Amino acid sequence: MIEVKNLTKNYGPVAAVKGISFTVEKGHIYGFLGPNGAGKSTTMNMITGCLAPTSGEVTIGGFDIIEDAVEAKSYIGYLPEIPPLYTDMTPFEMLEFVGRAKKIAKAKLYDEIEAVMEKTGILDVADRLIKNLSKGYKQRVGIAIALMGNPDIIILDEPTVGLDPIQIMEVRDLIRELGEEHTVILSSHILQEISAVCDYVIMISKGTIVASDTLENLLSQTGDSKKLKVETTGTEEEIRGALEGIGEIISLTVTEGEKTALVIETDKNADIREKVILALTNGGHSLVSIVEEQASLEDVFVRLAGESLDAGAAYAMEKEAEKQEKLEAKRGKKVRVQSSLGPAYYDEEYIKDEPEEEDEPEEEYSPLFSSENEEKEGDE
Repeated sequence: MIEVKNLTKNYGPVAAVKGISFTVEKGHIYGFLGPNGAGKSTTMNMITGCLAPTSGEVTIGGFDIIEDAVEAKSYIGYLPEIPPLYTDMTPFEMLEFVGRAKKIAKAKLYDEIEAVMEKTGILDVADRLIKNLSKGYKQRVGIAIALMGNPDIIILDEPTVGLDPIQIMEVRDLIRELGEEHTVILSSHILQEISAVCDYVIMISKGTIVASDTLENLLSQTGDSKKLKVETTGTEEEIRGALEGIGEIISLTVTEGEKTALVIETDKNADIREKVILALTNGGHSLVSIVEEQASLEDVFVRLAGESLDAGAAYAMEKEAEKQEKLEAKRGKKVRVQSSLGPAYYDEEYIKDEPEEEDEPEEEYSPLFSSENEEKEGDE
């Protein structure tokens, strides 16, 4: 359905995306996984025709996204990381506007709006101003916009960023439901999200695709070893003595505390749990727990890309710390500010922390497209 060939995007001397190629087939929920700054959003914007590539090509349904933009875009519905919402509209008005822009036949438009609102769970807020909705509902409105016109492919860029845990679970359930009728591409840096929702994963790091496979196949690519985590009793010397006869152990890490924690690395095809249990109990040690560590997407990503998925978050935290340091350095210094006496007057005051924003009262709703809504009622 989507074919990406040698896609590149340069910002001056910086290559944000470096000649990537991949294919999206019908009937899957694809996870586009990578740390912040890896090139995920840039790629999504190029695939959807919102950003021109430096080189390479994207075809959707056989149509080039640049040369045959109208035909190619008819296959896709797109939710960017920041939903493009007109906040002075209601969800109903927003979907009506989008339906008109997509040239949905008037005879079908209002039935489709109702169906999309029901699918995304926004019927109960259909007549509230978008600016007064919670972030979770705004995300749902954004997904509803992407669904207008019933496109074959739904592309969602970081759809759960900034949501609370309950909202995240609700959006993930919605994405699974969408996957039953549409091909879905979900861009995210959140491991749990990709693991919970997707059945095919494309990994990107520093603008380059490092893996593209089913979730099951990727989780099997954990190298030649696996780990057992054990909680027991006894000193490190006693534990090592008890386990020294198990030849399949590659490495052993012992951490003493209230309980003694062991991390045992062994060949991935070997099952030494029974040997470990017998060795510890025969040595007079109580076994509290023994767990075989499951492979994770982060393990696979770190092995393939050589970086942590938290690298982008760490960079953002570093920049925020620098910003705070600069603010601290300025605090206490006098600056000129506009005076209340008029534009020709200035006062001096000390830099201080900005006050927190207060919640604005919900604005009253005044309908848009009123004449159209009256026509709709007349048609019925």
